[in-house]
Amino acid sequence: MISDLRLQSFRSYDNSAFEFSPGVNIIVGPNASGKTNLLEAVLVISRGSSYRGHDTDLIAYDKPWTRIESDTLDGKRIVTLEQTATKIEKKYTINGVVYRRLSLPKTVPVVVFEPDHLRLLSGGPERRRDYLDTLLEQTSPGFGVLRREYKRTLAQRNKLLKNPYRSQDEMFVWDIRLSELAGKIVGHRVAMIATMQEQIQELYQELSRTQKTVTLEYVSLCSVAHYSSDMLRKLEQGLEDDVLRGFTTNGPHRDDLAVILDNHPAHTSASRGESRTLLLALKILELQLLESARNKKPILLLDDVFSELDGARRKALTSYLKNYQTFITTTDADIVVKHFMNNCQIIPMS
Repeated sequence: MISDLRLQSFRSYDNSAFEFSPGVNIIVGPNASGKTNLLEAVLVISRGSSYRGHDTDLIAYDKPWTRIESDTLDGKRIVTLEQTATKIEKKYTINGVVYRRLSLPKTVPVVVFEPDHLRLLSGGPERRRDYLDTLLEQTSPGFGVLRREYKRTLAQRNKLLKNPYRSQDEMFVWDIRLSELAGKIVGHRVAMIATMQEQIQELYQELSRTQKTVTLEYVSLCSVAHYSSDMLRKLEQGLEDDVLRGFTTNGPHRDDLAVILDNHPAHTSASRGESRTLLLALKILELQLLESARNKKPILLLDDVFSELDGARRKALTSYLKNYQTFITTTDADIVVKHFMNNCQIIPMS
């Protein structure tokens, strides 16, 4: 839980302070009034990074630094970013101790629900991969490091593909390393999907008031059971094609998470209402998985999506929000407030 927040030279904020309720906080204001920037500050102080852009984007225009300060259940937290001649210097201070990087136990668990997520089912596979990997980064110690190492190794192999002077031995070394990392990543993903599968159907049926079945499947060109060895074989066999394309065509960066509704792919068969319900189920499941893995209640950030849901789905979501500190942005307070009676705090944006 976050009780207050002070922002200095952060995006559109020069020097602003806010106090929050432990329950539902409704941030109201017109477009471009700083609502999403405030949510982003909550995310950065909690998790250490943003989903919206690079660290340089967080510093207010024409300012050399930014500072976010907050009091939480774990104590005082401060994030500072300073633009030097060559890079951004980033520091995290928790109860007076300075860190250069936040390990998983040092973060505050957060679930984000923003407009882009409404296209989670209908959009490309990269959206679903990112959803799964972001959840794993918050629940599985070491997964973030593993994910970054895979991306670096993949970039090295792709660079080598474009080098006409590469040797076969050099390529084989990178193939082995990439396949090893891939097997570990997919192992985490498949285990998470299995855990989600245990709960997703019951949750969907409760939200939709139907008996439709929901199945989550991991989709890959490589054998999930023997991922590393199968990927290594495909990398060797597909080298010529990869060289022509200029990038690696097999691996976790090409895989997908399939959501099946009543034995049909949800992205082609689900109605708008069914898609919204599936998404709600996934987000509520994300809250529950995060709480279970971290043994503390996550913060929920809802960025301008409440109005996208119909009355029944707003009511269903509201019933789950009462157990979590929640931040909701909206341009129309009436749409949100009536679902929480007097049990909310309104934060107006000018």
